[in-house]
Amino acid sequence: MAAGKSPKRRNRRSEAFYGRALDESEKLKLEEAHRIEGLDEEIAVLRVKLRDLIESQPERLDLCLSAASVIARLVKVRYNISREQKKSLKEAITKVLTEIAIPIGGAVTKAVLKQ
Repeated sequence: MAAGKSPKRRNRRSEAFYGRALDESEKLKLEEAHRIEGLDEEIAVLRVKLRDLIESQPERLDLCLSAASVIARLVKVRYNISREQKKSLKEAITKVLTEIAIPIGGAVTKAVLKQ
């Protein structure tokens, strides 16, 4: 989401842009799609479709490879996002430890030793 833009505002903008091309059923689906975060569901659906394609048209290796390639790219994107989140979490934990926990721990240790 762009900085400073609320989800409701973003939804209204995309509805205005795409809404002219969608029927009422599709507009409801678009609204529902706005609430989904991440790529796990898309990856799962594509895996099911790839399996169906392999079962129904095994001779279409070109389509199977294209679908597998898309899945691989989505998985890569999904885990890159996850690594960035892990890095941010590690940085936040390190900051908490160095700025709060270690100084408090040192003060507690000193107080216990004085007793």
